[in-house]
Amino acid sequence: MTEGAQITPADSGPRYEVFHTDCAARDVVDHVTSRWGIWVLISLQTNDLRFYELRESIHGISEKMLAQSLRTLVQDGLVWRQVEPTTPPQVTYGLTEFGRDIGEPLADLFDRITRRLPPRDTE
Repeated sequence: MTEGAQITPADSGPRYEVFHTDCAARDVVDHVTSRWGIWVLISLQTNDLRFYELRESIHGISEKMLAQSLRTLVQDGLVWRQVEPTTPPQVTYGLTEFGRDIGEPLADLFDRITRRLPPRDTE
């Protein structure tokens, strides 16, 4: 292999230039790996959740940050949003197919990390 050569995937169709600052894929990665984005995707991995259930499942997140994180993940096509016209409106969130593809390895990463950590003191 030549020094500095990059490996090209077998199905080398049109790809994003991920190292370019204007790459749309970089924005999605930024949203997924944001402080709260990763926890939203992991929380939605097993069940669709209403806003308040999601807020309760992610300790430390404010309503404002949850709303902002959900908005960007919906815009990126990772999360879907369904509003039931009730009073007050009930809003449910879940993962799209794309979101499941991204969320599954994140949940696996989290599981791997927690298996390797030393046991917590319960004092």
